[in-house]
Amino acid sequence: MFEIRIICETPDRESVVNGLRSQFNIGHVRSSFFLTSGGETLYITAELPAANPWPTPEQAYADAPAVSYELEWARVTLMGPPLSPRLNREYRLRRAAALDRMALGLAPGLGVVATPEDATEAAIHLMDLDRTAGLGPSGYADGPFAPDHPESTRDPRGYVRQEFAIWHKNSQ
Repeated sequence: MFEIRIICETPDRESVVNGLRSQFNIGHVRSSFFLTSGGETLYITAELPAANPWPTPEQAYADAPAVSYELEWARVTLMGPPLSPRLNREYRLRRAAALDRMALGLAPGLGVVATPEDATEAAIHLMDLDRTAGLGPSGYADGPFAPDHPESTRDPRGYVRQEFAIWHKNSQ
């Protein structure tokens, strides 16, 4: 853990803090203002993020249904009645996990290959849903990293692996 001191203009404060948040795990931001210049000094306690906090694809997708099954499940689910909030989350989670596996080349025999961008986009949609849906006590599946945690923001597909591993373990 370390302390960062930054001197900046007040209008730049938010972009400075967001930039630090994207690189470090930061705590509460304390500040003091300069009476003469209108700037401020920010004091931030920070620490480096963990090396790789996410389950590996092998860990997250161990014993998971085949990607072809997941894609068929997603297709059939969308063809049915309107999705309840929980089923909508399950759909987005399973679809994002299937696209992640396809982008990693873990879906042998499928003619359709998802790109890393497709997988990341699906992961971001899941994170957006988890931030706002109010599912569970904290709005997501209660993994160690919330959807708005800096680690999740840095690696949306890692967030999908975390959430899929938790969901799959609990759905068996």
